[in-house]
Amino acid sequence: MFSFKDTEIKDLILIEYGRFQDSRGYFMERYNALEFADAGITKTFVQDNFSVSKKNVIRGLHFQKKPFEQGKLVSVIKGCIFDVAVDIRKDSETFGKWVGIELSESNNRALWIPEGFAHGFATLEENTIVYYKTTNYYSKEHESGIIWNDKDIMIDWPIKDPILSEKDRHLPPLSVLAIL
Repeated sequence: MFSFKDTEIKDLILIEYGRFQDSRGYFMERYNALEFADAGITKTFVQDNFSVSKKNVIRGLHFQKKPFEQGKLVSVIKGCIFDVAVDIRKDSETFGKWVGIELSESNNRALWIPEGFAHGFATLEENTIVYYKTTNYYSKEHESGIIWNDKDIMIDWPIKDPILSEKDRHLPPLSVLAIL
């Protein structure tokens, strides 16, 4: 059982999962191609990824350039994140705008982020496991990103002094990128 809800940015969709619980634990269906297609998400997923992170880590804001753009279906297996998608579609009315949504093991949510968005997240608990499906394969030659604290985007991160990778620490602002 799935519930699909629009966000403030067109094509970015919040998904709420049904959880079936009994004395043994719980069962949750994470993906069903027919139900997703009924909600307008008809992409084929070609790669599954997961990351494990300490508390106070920010990963992102990442995206891949043409022809390796990726749509992502992001969820949390363990812990909690503040998940962020930034619209980088040049012709979009919401170019440069962002949506941030808490995804956690307990709130049974996922976020569908189509191609044309930069994506990142902040971990709010230790050993958080983020699981995501992608619509295209990873290509090192096509990877790109935006600095997490871009002054023009102004994301209201719940972490002020994050743990960052060396690569993420040196990403450029959106204003200097030749976007999709």
